[in-house]
Amino acid sequence: MEETSLKNSSSSFIEENLLNWNSVQRDFEKAFGTEVYSSWLKDLSLVKEYNHYVILGVQTRFFRDWITSRYADRILNELKRHKLSINRLEFKIVGGEKVLKGKSITSIAAPFGKKITQITDSVLNYNRLNDSLNFDNFVIGKSNKIAFLSAKKICDKLSIYNPLFVYGGVGLGKTHLINAIGLELSKNNSVMFISAERFMYQFIKSIKKNEMVSFKDFFRKAKVFIIDDIQFIRGKEGLQEEFFHTFNSLFEKSAQIVISCDRPPNKLDKVQDRIRSRLSGGLVVDIGAPDFDLKLNILNKKIEEFQNSFKENLNLSKEVIEFIAKDTKSNIRELIGIFNRIVAFSKMSNKSLSINDCKIILKDVYSSNKIITIDRIQNITSNFYSINLEEMLSQRRSRPLARPRQIAMYLAKKLTTRSLPEIGRKFANRDHTTVIHAVKTIDKLSQSNEEMKKNIDELKSIILND
Repeated sequence: MEETSLKNSSSSFIEENLLNWNSVQRDFEKAFGTEVYSSWLKDLSLVKEYNHYVILGVQTRFFRDWITSRYADRILNELKRHKLSINRLEFKIVGGEKVLKGKSITSIAAPFGKKITQITDSVLNYNRLNDSLNFDNFVIGKSNKIAFLSAKKICDKLSIYNPLFVYGGVGLGKTHLINAIGLELSKNNSVMFISAERFMYQFIKSIKKNEMVSFKDFFRKAKVFIIDDIQFIRGKEGLQEEFFHTFNSLFEKSAQIVISCDRPPNKLDKVQDRIRSRLSGGLVVDIGAPDFDLKLNILNKKIEEFQNSFKENLNLSKEVIEFIAKDTKSNIRELIGIFNRIVAFSKMSNKSLSINDCKIILKDVYSSNKIITIDRIQNITSNFYSINLEEMLSQRRSRPLARPRQIAMYLAKKLTTRSLPEIGRKFANRDHTTVIHAVKTIDKLSQSNEEMKKNIDELKSIILND
């Protein structure tokens, strides 16, 4: 009797976890409209379905980038309507591969009754190397060449640099590079690729389920351990303790450790000294902001990918491509987003865009990229109050001069990244304590005095948009 019940529950469990892809596609068309569906979503295919995770197939890299940047959240919401447990989706470029299209694919699951730890199941579902982020499509420039060469070096000879610590700002290619390392080394080695956030999630989950032995065994058996965004462990003492011991265990058996971060090890505040010391003990390399040549090469590669995917030329002149590369102060991820926007407008208007067209399309980008200087703030503030700039910066303390001077200091603190001593020096070598006093005074006045608040808001608008 119990055995029959067990089989029935097993059968219903599998049934509940199936997606009917034909039904999903019909709902896509209703939700997104016929035009979007026909252009972008019609050829999506269901590649694999896990309990909480779906992999969808797309034809080309361009399709993947476009759908991910514009429709991924809505696609996930639609999938959740069909299967509530789905909380993550991934796109895989399938090209000419044979895919089960229009059919449901059975969830990946062990035979009923076989024990699988939560850790193994979760890693299967969430921590995957991305096939599209490889060395072949990593565009090299001055800002990332050292990091790239270092990554290639450890793929040729494990543990020559251990750990390899790659740092840089958002959207500069850190995850792409360490993912490429994982892909290359996974050909002959067991590779663990995980984000620091997911590492913490598994750590907490294992504590709650009393599975810390499984947790330790699982994360310490890899030949290559790659962890993304290590800055996430800042301030989390228990997590740092476990990471420290995991790091030591891997290091002692000569496993290759690769780490990415948004800052160098010595700038990782709220992290134990012994961890910072170990992170600094191998090779630390940075990926800087892309220069003009790198951005130009990236754009040309994107154009090549587009043309190969759609078998048509883009109506973008050399001048427009150079304009995008030169005048958009952005990271690589944002640069690709800007490129996609320009391509979309070009295709919709069916014309060759001019530089002026691009300026109009990207007006929000340019307003956010405006560089605010203290000199600019001083000039605008003195003009706003109809006083001479030299008098405003002078040592005179009369109210008609002192108040605009304090406002200019306040705005310099709020709208620039300059330090207090730097701001003081720009105001006729005043002490930083004078700047602090000015900021506090104007902050207080702008909260209690309506006219002051109005003037501050108007000045900010002029400085940011003029």
